[in-house]
Amino acid sequence: MNENETFARSASMQARLHELVPGGAHTYARASDQYPEHMTPILERGSGAHVWDVDGNRFVEYGMGLRAVTLGHGYEPVLAAVREAMANGINFTRPTALELAAAEDFLAGVPGADMVKFAKNGSDATTAALRLARAATGRDKVAICADQPFFSVDDWFIGTAGMNAGIPESARELTVSFRYNDLDSLRALFEVHSGQIAAVFLEAATALREPDPGFLEGVREICDREGAVLVFDEMITGFRWAAGGAQQVYGVRPDLSCWGKAMGNGFPIAALAGKRELMELGGLRTDAARVFLLSTTHGPETASLAAFRAVVRAYRETDPVGVMERRGAVLADAVNELSLELGTSSAVSVIGRPSCLVFTTADAEGKPSQEFRTLFLQELLRHGVLGQSFVISAAHTDADVEHTVNAVRAALEVYRKALDAGSTDGLLDGRPVAPALRSHAEPRRLPDR
Repeated sequence: MNENETFARSASMQARLHELVPGGAHTYARASDQYPEHMTPILERGSGAHVWDVDGNRFVEYGMGLRAVTLGHGYEPVLAAVREAMANGINFTRPTALELAAAEDFLAGVPGADMVKFAKNGSDATTAALRLARAATGRDKVAICADQPFFSVDDWFIGTAGMNAGIPESARELTVSFRYNDLDSLRALFEVHSGQIAAVFLEAATALREPDPGFLEGVREICDREGAVLVFDEMITGFRWAAGGAQQVYGVRPDLSCWGKAMGNGFPIAALAGKRELMELGGLRTDAARVFLLSTTHGPETASLAAFRAVVRAYRETDPVGVMERRGAVLADAVNELSLELGTSSAVSVIGRPSCLVFTTADAEGKPSQEFRTLFLQELLRHGVLGQSFVISAAHTDADVEHTVNAVRAALEVYRKALDAGSTDGLLDGRPVAPALRSHAEPRRLPDR
């Protein structure tokens, strides 16, 4: 793409989407307010690490479907497996042999889990985990890691977020929070809410923060001592840190773990896995009161299960995580060296695990800035790079990384002007992006119809 190309058809379609779909997108992170005002591409197709919009613009894409795609768009071995499964039917009134094979594949890769149940989205899995924990412990409260952005669309989590209209206060009061890498903050919760916390939820690691030595082991010990269920959210870390997730990398076994995103390389599949004594509370082999656990019409449809099995096969036969780590490291090093060269390193840097990179965007005073972030996104788009991060896939080639670095150079040259001026005025076209989860929409001029 170059600066002479436009987003005319995308703007028209985005305006129409706002008429038909609340927010103009089916995911808040994909909404138009997350992108520069006049540069909100509506995508038409993708291949590998590239996407094309309805105006014919081509981009190297990062983020890859909110981290759901690690093997690349249109990855043929996954599509071939899906086509074969679909030809034999999608949904049936009884379990299929594919369900058994998929469960065996999953548990072979996550040896800390005894049982698994598949679902369609991550929130279903996390809420099911909390329901199991409450049933097993007879307690109502849940402790979540306050430093981590998202666990569920359901009341128990969204009630703590900035966008909580419609959530009863009684639901909000059941969720308490602790700090990552801060065992004392977790211990304090159990002191204040003694005998009331059913589960502890956290991501074992994030793009920006790895566990301090002994932290995860300490969380495990506290949960054991206090009789709470330890739940790892592996939505991002699963198949991006390792096929077996963060629990494989760090060697700490949770009681339950929740999976999704890259499991199907874009196909809709999630999973709840864990210890038999907990999982069986939702089964037929228990004398306890039964938990209603992930009983969905589309949970076992064959297309996504076939996609998952093909993903597992790709991870066994190739090394997608290794590719992401290597290419991500090259990208991070190159961008950071470039930012240092251009005098923007105090504002723009690439940080995080190489397979899950993000970039900082600060103003002239070194403070995080939505205006400066939008300017950076704008200039990347003008030079053929689409993404709210630099989260990479195994489909990104050396040429894609080189293209991205060249785009960053052009973006930083504009960014440097804004830093020197102390403002994005005259450089940023339109309003700045906004936090995805916020209490009020705030008046914003939508694209003209």
